[in-house]
Amino acid sequence: MSLSSTAIEPLSFRESLGHYASGITVIASYVDGEPIGFTCQSFHSVSMSPPLVSFSVMSSSASYPKIRRAGRFVVNILSDEQVGISNQFARRGTDKWHGVDWQESPLGNPIIAGSLHWLDCEIYAEHAAGDHLIVIGEVKALDLQATAATQPLLYFRGQYCNIAGA
Repeated sequence: MSLSSTAIEPLSFRESLGHYASGITVIASYVDGEPIGFTCQSFHSVSMSPPLVSFSVMSSSASYPKIRRAGRFVVNILSDEQVGISNQFARRGTDKWHGVDWQESPLGNPIIAGSLHWLDCEIYAEHAAGDHLIVIGEVKALDLQATAATQPLLYFRGQYCNIAGA
């Protein structure tokens, strides 16, 4: 394999990253009397002490500036039964919350019913990175309930997939 001085094509880069399976989340907050949220697959743990997580969001996001203003967000980790929720929150310019059942988290953020798990966070730091922002949140509350046989919603090679039963 030789290294080339040519630029990496965005479509090739995206296809390459598609070979890494990731979980699907909805990052959400409650601002100015309305819930705000977007689908996010770039969510990661950062630190155990203090408990920190991160997500990446496009710098051009219409939702994130409102979440930044709130200073807090919840990470809804979606179950494999929530493909429709993932698709609904991935759209721009629509009422993403239409028909979505949710309840308020300890910090006042919207927890989507049926989510596999949730983490309630305050914004800890934000870093510009290319055409995205890396947002770090400090976890202040989380879901400690057992979730039995529910599986996570995964994304791999440009499509949703399930964990094969063992």
